[in-house]
Amino acid sequence: MKIHFIGIGGIGVSSLAQYYLAKGHQVSGSDLAASEITQFLKEKGIKIVIGQFTQNIKPDFDLVIYSPAVPTTNPEYQEAKRLGIKLESYPEALGQLTKEHYTIAVSGSHGKSTTTAMIGLLLEKAGVSPTVIVGTKLKEFGDSNFKMGQSNFLVIEACEYDGSFLNYSPKIAVVTNVDKEHLDYFKTFANVIAEFKKFIMRLPHDGFLVANKDDKHMPKFTKPNFNVTYYSLRQKEAGKLKKLLKIPGQHNISNALAALSVARILQIKDVISFKALSEYQGSWRRFEIKEGQIEEKKITIISDYGHHPTEIMATLKAAREKYPRKKIWCVFQPHQHQRTHYLLKDFVKVFRQAPIDTIIITDIYDVAGRETLAINKTVNSQKLVEKIAKPSITYMPINAAEQFVKENFNTADNILIIMGAGDIYKLVDKF
Repeated sequence: MKIHFIGIGGIGVSSLAQYYLAKGHQVSGSDLAASEITQFLKEKGIKIVIGQFTQNIKPDFDLVIYSPAVPTTNPEYQEAKRLGIKLESYPEALGQLTKEHYTIAVSGSHGKSTTTAMIGLLLEKAGVSPTVIVGTKLKEFGDSNFKMGQSNFLVIEACEYDGSFLNYSPKIAVVTNVDKEHLDYFKTFANVIAEFKKFIMRLPHDGFLVANKDDKHMPKFTKPNFNVTYYSLRQKEAGKLKKLLKIPGQHNISNALAALSVARILQIKDVISFKALSEYQGSWRRFEIKEGQIEEKKITIISDYGHHPTEIMATLKAAREKYPRKKIWCVFQPHQHQRTHYLLKDFVKVFRQAPIDTIIITDIYDVAGRETLAINKTVNSQKLVEKIAKPSITYMPINAAEQFVKENFNTADNILIIMGAGDIYKLVDKF
């Protein structure tokens, strides 16, 4: 088959493209801008075009898969439709695969990528050889977000945005937590909870739900038609995991407990699970510790994807836990005006309570197709910093933040966190 992907640079779409390539199909794709992901795919043999034009769509394509971020007005989408080529969104295409495999789908407002990675690596160590589609790059997968397996097991990250996970048919569903996220789509937290409940109810009668008992917002079921396994930081295994995990933070102990619960359902011995979890090296931009330098002096940098108030606090607490005697700086890029608008009070509360020394907040990263002019005018990083009203927290454009850090950062006893889901990760390369 000849399969073309619109928006192939997306972390989920790029993973699915690699699946079809591994299956022997002829794969091509386009994106609006080049990135390390598009370069990686190109090196793997996928034909990549930067820019989205009607001529990228050929009449002999069998299938065109598009990112949920791609609007129906997109010229490639319109051309595929005009030519009568089969069109599927990324969630629809992945949903079809979940019907053909024994699928473990990991959902939740936070922790999906790490938990998916842990489960995938754990099953691999157990000799199960799963196919894994995850929203982050793993060292164990050769710095890829995909691994082709030999068995019928499929481990996927299941995102709730746009109702994507309602396309999936899992045999095991994991819910790490339910939080006020993606309110630009859901509008209310009640809608978020309702959507997770719909996802959980997609389980078959012989399916399994693995759910975080510590989360007060977890949907409750009086008479479920499936098996429910709860995990909690209060269970005895939490202490053991804290000692053996390479990645810090209570949230990661919780993620590991979720993976352990899945392994037990699949009757994998605990000794294998604990060994696999102890060897997990962490993933791309999830508390990823790197070495940098300022004026030829080495510094420690933590690159982190956190962009929701809950994630930010979890990362900052983990940093303080790991480096109790160091001075910790953070350069944070808010992600999307709408998220900042809807969660403004939560952002203010989190940054006022942040257990670190210096925070610089840069301009908000615009997300194409998910912003509105009205909200863009009501919120910005300067207003956020004014509301926080804490001397150790300042606003700076990203270039000024880079210069400020270079001039004022004490390399001997400081830790630098660079955090956000936008292009802030490029700042890591400047040090």
